[in-house]
Amino acid sequence: MNAEIAPKVAIEDIFSSRGRIKILKELAMATELNISELCRRVDLNHSSTKSHLEVLLNSGLIEEKKFGRIKIYRYKIEDLRARSLRSLFNLWES
Repeated sequence: MNAEIAPKVAIEDIFSSRGRIKILKELAMATELNISELCRRVDLNHSSTKSHLEVLLNSGLIEEKKFGRIKIYRYKIEDLRARSLRSLFNLWES
């Protein structure tokens, strides 16, 4: 699949879940986290976090990097939508 073309995930699907928003916000601020640290920071169990991450991966807003058995989730700041969302999070928190 071409990295330039993100799969279609409706914005309603992204914002329909408090958990997804918390994960997006946390990754936007931290840039990269493993799933254990992400679970701890957003106060969700591993299973819920993993299912939210799948939707976010399909949206193209985050990516998964693998180092052996370790997976790191990275906020794709080079994506215009991701940059815009991070600006919104920063504005909302200020």
